[in-house]
Amino acid sequence: AGMNGTAIENFVCVIFNVSFMNCTWHVGRTASGDTQYFLYWKTSKEEDFTGCQNYIKDNSGRHTGCRFQNVTIKNKRAYFLVNGSGSGQNIQSYEEKIILISDYIIVEKLTPPLNVTVNCSEASHGCEIRWQPPRTSHVKIQACFKYEIVIENK
Repeated sequence: AGMNGTAIENFVCVIFNVSFMNCTWHVGRTASGDTQYFLYWKTSKEEDFTGCQNYIKDNSGRHTGCRFQNVTIKNKRAYFLVNGSGSGQNIQSYEEKIILISDYIIVEKLTPPLNVTVNCSEASHGCEIRWQPPRTSHVKIQACFKYEIVIENK
């Protein structure tokens, strides 16, 4: 239900520092200037939706995103609902079910690798570099990570 073009567009969420998540969107193309959007989400079908507590706003004061803290996504699934209201318009709702393994609506910005150590030896004319994988909210298999090392001579 709702008028075509009033639902949000370009919905994307970014997880960073393991448990923080920002979700952002663009206002619908045909939404009136006073349209306000509201984000709800949950991590399983059984639980109730939780509303955003910390909205990101544009210059007109419209909600165009949400900041979440202490995010834990159970079973690698998340369900999002964004609805809206505006004077004289029925706003289309936006619903999205995300599976972290296969969908690209949620992106995770990883922390740097942990416990990096470098041991160089003049005798072997080489260096040994070791590290541990970065902390992540949902990737648990070390083989999923690829690393690039840039060595600069100084």
